[in-house]
Amino acid sequence: MGRVTQRTKVTVVDVSADDAGVRTRADTVTVEEPLELRVNGTPLTVTMRTPGSDIELVHGFLLSEGIIRDVSDVTLARYCEGAVVSGESGFEENTYNVIDVTLAPGVAPPSDEMARNFFTSSSCGVCGKASIEQLRARTSWPVRDDATQWPAALIAALPDKLRTEQRSFDKTGGLHAAGLYGPGGEVLAVREDVGRHNAVDKVLGWALLSGRLPAAGCVLMVSGRASFELTQKALMAGVPCLAAVSAPSSLAVETAADAGMTLVGFVRGTRLNVYSRPDRVLTG
Repeated sequence: MGRVTQRTKVTVVDVSADDAGVRTRADTVTVEEPLELRVNGTPLTVTMRTPGSDIELVHGFLLSEGIIRDVSDVTLARYCEGAVVSGESGFEENTYNVIDVTLAPGVAPPSDEMARNFFTSSSCGVCGKASIEQLRARTSWPVRDDATQWPAALIAALPDKLRTEQRSFDKTGGLHAAGLYGPGGEVLAVREDVGRHNAVDKVLGWALLSGRLPAAGCVLMVSGRASFELTQKALMAGVPCLAAVSAPSSLAVETAADAGMTLVGFVRGTRLNVYSRPDRVLTG
């Protein structure tokens, strides 16, 4: 397994000083490496990710794309041996950058068209291939009837809770994070990744492998903005509330409202904006 961070040399320039403001020191940066996902031996997609929680990542990705719906839909997920040939030794070596998932009998593999779409643009979620209507039809666990309510103060406190769990961010300042929290604000899982979609997939993969789906009563907190892709992923896992420290997109708002999901943005300090299903956020 590759490292999450690595050390590098950096030249620090302070424009408010003279030549004495230029110095060289060691710095810690986030590792970014490709992960190829194969399904039944056939390449499906390549994503740039931070190594770690890779098995959760691929399970969450397959779940959010509607390829699997239950942990029993996968019989085996393993790193491929001899993924590349070393230029130095000439022998095959395992880079831990290729995972092959074997689907259970009766589970339909991804179509050739889906595989082509993923290879065309591997880091942008659904890539426009699914409309809101198609998403509604694919969702296994509708969230509209989830009766959970959360005090506004509980949601407002989640960014700080998420931040305290970002151990790699403390070293690099260059990682996104996603956290799944229970009805009382208790932390269930927090994952970091250079890609915000990957961080969410890792959390949802944890929920799938831990038997925590549907994620009824839970809040998914993300460190960036709330895009359509993240809303789609949350809905595929039955998450009734998505909260983000930054802005939502128009399609994220429309999708959340259509599905009956509570979407909260700009969760900063003591303020937050509720874009859909405000009845679940208690202000009294």
